[in-house]
Amino acid sequence: MDRRKERRLNLELPVRIWGVDRTARPFAELVRVRNVSNCGAVLVGVRSKVQTGEVVDVQHGASRAQFRIVWMSLSGEAGIQALAMEPPIFGMGMGIGVGLPKVFEMVGTG
Repeated sequence: MDRRKERRLNLELPVRIWGVDRTARPFAELVRVRNVSNCGAVLVGVRSKVQTGEVVDVQHGASRAQFRIVWMSLSGEAGIQALAMEPPIFGMGMGIGVGLPKVFEMVGTG
């Protein structure tokens, strides 16, 4: 049984991320995001030296918000959670999947 509090969409979208890495150097890169919800997602293809607890800016289209990295894998994946009061940027704020591609799969019901 899925223990998640909100629904997630199993899809991949291109996003731009930027911030300051663990060596205090600014970075910006294009990555993908998957397993998307209103409050979080998984970044795929992260090459920068970021670590848990750091804040990154994420931009999808014209929308942007700040997220905290909650976990990081050696393979370049990172779990991110939106900071309090940040707007949903993946098109889910007006309802599940609004503004997203039509081909997706629901992965959790909460």
